[in-house]
Amino acid sequence: MYEPNVVGDWQEYDEHPGLRVRVHRVEPGEPPRGRDDAAEGLTYFRLRVTVENRGERQACVHLEDGQIDVRIGPDGEGAFIDWRNSQFVEGFDVHPLRRVTAVVHAAGPEADLAQVDVQVQLRVDDEWTARRLWTGGLGLTEGTGGTCPSAGREELAHQVSTFLRDQAEEGTA
Repeated sequence: MYEPNVVGDWQEYDEHPGLRVRVHRVEPGEPPRGRDDAAEGLTYFRLRVTVENRGERQACVHLEDGQIDVRIGPDGEGAFIDWRNSQFVEGFDVHPLRRVTAVVHAAGPEADLAQVDVQVQLRVDDEWTARRLWTGGLGLTEGTGGTCPSAGREELAHQVSTFLRDQAEEGTA
């Protein structure tokens, strides 16, 4: 069974040796150029998608609108993506031992932001990679020892997610 990545995990691509991607820093935050009128009544958050090149050659990376899909809540509704305030990566040459980061500003009903799923399909040197999924949420920040608002299975999932995130962050310092 395919397991999604936890927000903060690095995902390597076999077809592009040394290239890895992660979704991280899902956090509340207002957009820098003001709220979009279409997001009235919604809560803004932002996330970062970082591409790192640990390979021996440079790679031309594209991470634009349409390549990042953000879903929220238990039903996987599409989040409002504020394209005007987001910062994408459009044909950037990532040299060895360098990184490039896209910042996505999105919004949704506050009650649904405890569960955020992000799907990324990277384009490298005009080749599409396989889609990868990360899961997290606004209430799931690093270092929190608390529990999820819901009980049972979701509480256990939260504890496992927190543990995995902590382990992933230790190796990236």
